[in-house]
Amino acid sequence: MPVLDEASQIIGRLQRLQALRTQGVELIVVDGGSVDDTAQLAAALADRVLAASRGRATQMNAGAAASRGRVLLFLHADTTLPETALPALLAAIREGASWGRFDVRIDSRHPLLRIVERMMNWRSRLTGIATGDQGIFVRREVFASAGAYPDLPLMEDIVLCSALKRVAPPACLADTVITSGRRWEKNGVLRTILLMWWLRAAFFFGADPKRLAQRYGYLPRAP
Repeated sequence: MPVLDEASQIIGRLQRLQALRTQGVELIVVDGGSVDDTAQLAAALADRVLAASRGRATQMNAGAAASRGRVLLFLHADTTLPETALPALLAAIREGASWGRFDVRIDSRHPLLRIVERMMNWRSRLTGIATGDQGIFVRREVFASAGAYPDLPLMEDIVLCSALKRVAPPACLADTVITSGRRWEKNGVLRTILLMWWLRAAFFFGADPKRLAQRYGYLPRAP
């Protein structure tokens, strides 16, 4: 789990994952330089808390390198797993899946976001590309053979999935993760939807990922 300045929510997020720890799941939190108490608060509720350079790709790669499991699950800090996540994931792996993702629901009452989540789930089934919000899981050796997450400030999940689907199509699990709608609600739902579409199109046509991350607000703009 990559985190950055999540002190207000990290305890609740990690408490929801404690049942998985009792079943043998290793929970690794990777802090990207929080200026609040995120790392300290996470320490009692995770198997390990690591420090890494800021950036989801860098942080998730650090967590994967430090982990011991044969299957990796990358979970964003604002995404909640369903109770059926572990048995569904393990069943998919036993049936031969190399990697996969869950369906997603956005935690918001805004009617436009019902459409967005359906489109996210439909699009990933059609294209074989998942987003980090959908809880990407992958066999360790397949993750390594795909080159891990690319060192990009944005769209790292898109590039990884493009590499993974050359190995095998994803297992698209109908079990649903819930991801926060806070970014949509904070910046305006329609505005955020249009921005995300524009970012994906710009990336597809070769735009600089760093500039896109600045436009998205994930990195500070250059002076």
